[in-house]
Amino acid sequence: MYIAITRQQLGDNFRGSARDFVRYLDKENEGKEPEQQELYFNQKENEIDAQRVITEIDANTAKLKKREPKFYSLVVSPSGRELKHIGDDPEKLQQYTREIMKAYAASFYRDQEVTVKDILYFAKLERERTYSEKDREVKENQAFASKILELQHQVRAIKEGREQGDIAKVQEKIQALEAEAPHKQQGKRIVPGMAKEGHQSHIHIIVSRMDVTNTHSLSPGSKFRTSETTLHGQTVKQGFDRDQFYRAAEKTFDAQFGYRRNYVETYHARNLLDKDPKRFFSALLGLPTNEQQAARQLLFKAGIKVPTIPVNKAQLAYKAMMQLKKGIGKAMESGSIGI
Repeated sequence: MYIAITRQQLGDNFRGSARDFVRYLDKENEGKEPEQQELYFNQKENEIDAQRVITEIDANTAKLKKREPKFYSLVVSPSGRELKHIGDDPEKLQQYTREIMKAYAASFYRDQEVTVKDILYFAKLERERTYSEKDREVKENQAFASKILELQHQVRAIKEGREQGDIAKVQEKIQALEAEAPHKQQGKRIVPGMAKEGHQSHIHIIVSRMDVTNTHSLSPGSKFRTSETTLHGQTVKQGFDRDQFYRAAEKTFDAQFGYRRNYVETYHARNLLDKDPKRFFSALLGLPTNEQQAARQLLFKAGIKVPTIPVNKAQLAYKAMMQLKKGIGKAMESGSIGI
C-alpha cells in the first residue's frame, strides 16, 4: 500500500480555490455519459458532484492566510497484488477509505480527541494510471526512445530536402529499435502517458485544512509528530504522526480483507530500507525459506534482482546494496510493491 500526502500547490498562479485540483481529478470522466462517471464520496454519502466538493472546501478556510494551503490531498494506491486480493472491488476500496480516514483523524495530536466526524473530506476512485518518466519501464526504454527520435528527425530532414538519404532504410532502423526496446505493452514500446495494463484502481482524497466547524486547523503537514506550544498563555498540543497513520492504514487493509503481507510489502520494511539498508537486507535474508522466496518473487516482478544468498551476510557489498535500495525504493513508490 503506497500512500502519499501532499499539500495544495502554491505556485505563481495560486488562486486558493480547490477548483483546479478537482478539475484535474475529473480527467477520467471526460467524454463519459453521466451514468458512467465516477463521483465523489465522503464518510457517509455517495454520489457527490464536483461542484459541491469545490464549494465546501473553498468555504472552509477561516483564519488561514492567503498563501497558506487550504487543503491537502492524499493518494491511496494499493499494489497490484492487493487489488487482486480484493478483486479490484470499488465498494471494498470505498469501505477501506472510510476506515483509514478514521486512522487519519486519530493521528492528530490535539488537546481534544480528533475523530473522523471532525474531518471535512471528499474521495474519488480512479481506475487508470499512466506511465511517467519515473517508471522503470520508461527509463529502461529511454535509450531506444532517444535513438528513434533522432532517426525520425532524420526522416523529416530528408523529406524536406535538408539532408540526403534513403528514407526506407532509416525507417527500417526505427522498426528494429522499436522491436529491441525491452518493455512493451500490447506490442508497443512503453512511453510516458501510456495507460498501464491490469488493475490500477486508486483513491484520491481532498481534505480540508480546517475541521468541519471551520474553527480548528488540522494540518497533516506538521513537522512534528507530537509537540506542545504556548498560545495566548496556554499550552496547546499540536502535530500529526504520519508513521502512525501509515502503519494503521496497512494494518486496516490486512485485517479488513484477510491479507497476508510479505516482509517487503510492510511499512516497517520501507522504513528500515530508508534508515538502515544493512538491517533491511539482513532481515530479508533471515526470512524463512518460503517467505524469502515470496519476497524475491515480488522484487523480481518489480524488476529487482536480489543476489544469491551469500554464505556470509557481510558479503553484500555496499555499492550493490545501495543499488538495490534505490531500485526497491522506486518500485515501492510506483506501486509495484505495495507499502
